[in-house]
Amino acid sequence: MNTGPVEILFVEDDPADVRLTLESFGDNHLANRVHVARDGAEALEYIFCTGRYADRQIADVPKLILLDLKLPLVNGLDVLEAIKRDARTRAIPVVVLTSSRENPDIQRAYQLGVNSYIVKPVNFEQFRKAVLTVGLYWAVMNEPPGLTTGPEDPHAVLAVGGSSNRGPLDITRIMGGRSKGAPAAPCVAHRP
Repeated sequence: MNTGPVEILFVEDDPADVRLTLESFGDNHLANRVHVARDGAEALEYIFCTGRYADRQIADVPKLILLDLKLPLVNGLDVLEAIKRDARTRAIPVVVLTSSRENPDIQRAYQLGVNSYIVKPVNFEQFRKAVLTVGLYWAVMNEPPGLTTGPEDPHAVLAVGGSSNRGPLDITRIMGGRSKGAPAAPCVAHRP
């Protein structure tokens, strides 16, 4: 079990996807701390500080949750619903990273409040680039509102976009300088 603050909670049961994602993050010094939950039940214990994670403080939330849908024990949509239903955790950005292209899964994820839904590319290099792009945007560039551990603050201000001291995210550089005619980078849509 990791100790210290976690920047990314990665909820994934496929060992190959875990390995590729962690390698991509490590190669690019994206996150100092990544915690992997291998099923939906472990993810909920981690997020809500129960079971094997009862020693955590709920105020120590990750900057980003990468969530697969097809998980053992508790499926990803149920994990997402629990996160977005609780005032203490609903502001945490959640990006679904899954192999499911099923329209009901996509619709339900957005109804529950997912920030982005990404279908995993099959190609190894495209998968690495997609994970890196998602991680850079949500864990580094995104400015989330302050998270609270008590009642919601009616005076809280949501920052839209990045802070004024940061430049724009250079997707062309991240995606390896894709030239005209090359396959397009994975689309990363998000909800404000």
